[in-house]
Amino acid sequence: MTPITVFDPDDPRVAAFRDVKERDLTGRQGLFVAEGEVVLRVLASGASLCAPVSVLIAEKRLEGLREVLERLPPDVPIHVAPQAVLNAVAGFDLHRGILALGRKTNPVEPDALLDSLPDRAVVVMACGIGNHDNMGGLFRNAAAFGAGAVLMDRTCCDPFYRKAIRVSVGAVLRTPMATGLEAGSLIDLLQGRGFEVLALTPSADQMLAELKPAPRTAILLGSEGPGLPGEIIVRCRPVGIRMAGGFDSLNVAATSAVALHHVTTAR
Repeated sequence: MTPITVFDPDDPRVAAFRDVKERDLTGRQGLFVAEGEVVLRVLASGASLCAPVSVLIAEKRLEGLREVLERLPPDVPIHVAPQAVLNAVAGFDLHRGILALGRKTNPVEPDALLDSLPDRAVVVMACGIGNHDNMGGLFRNAAAFGAGAVLMDRTCCDPFYRKAIRVSVGAVLRTPMATGLEAGSLIDLLQGRGFEVLALTPSADQMLAELKPAPRTAILLGSEGPGLPGEIIVRCRPVGIRMAGGFDSLNVAATSAVALHHVTTAR
């Protein structure tokens, strides 16, 4: 590992890290920004499905991260800068002092992804989830409970948005995923491959706690507020989570955790 010291925020070698928040909105053509030590550790690990491209860290973090940085491929440049220079490059005060640039995995067709799963499998399907915190939480829970994949319909937000990756504690980088289809087509694919699709909805008569999961189960989650469309729910097995105190639903990320815990332990 040979760190490259950067003293000028306009140094072209760190141009890809410049104005991070603005470029979060405009996109990075197949690349993403990973922020913080936990996410960097995932990106540098053998579990990551994504490839590291470049690193920019505050000089005060170098020694503490040496063991992680030495696991990166030798062709990945490691740039080190004073904190003030790092802040100027990023466009905001980057207290964590750690940014990395990674390359997204090549897109996987949903049918090919499902065909790669074993006879006993749990997957998560997201429909219309546009909040990046919720998307990150969903991926974190999917990884924590051993879901084989996350499928997203084409109306979902990008899980590689910097905040979603951070909230997922790097799970986005290591979880098989597929997107690009509308919800009905994804349900057809799942059911055609032997998955029972559970639609989580407050309107369900059957409670999740009473459910005996099928060997292949898909947990379908919709956006907060409107929830899943009625025409989608009727094509699935509706299930709900029993509430108290006049509440009818949980945050979608919390719902995914409860549902995944039940499905993966009840089997």
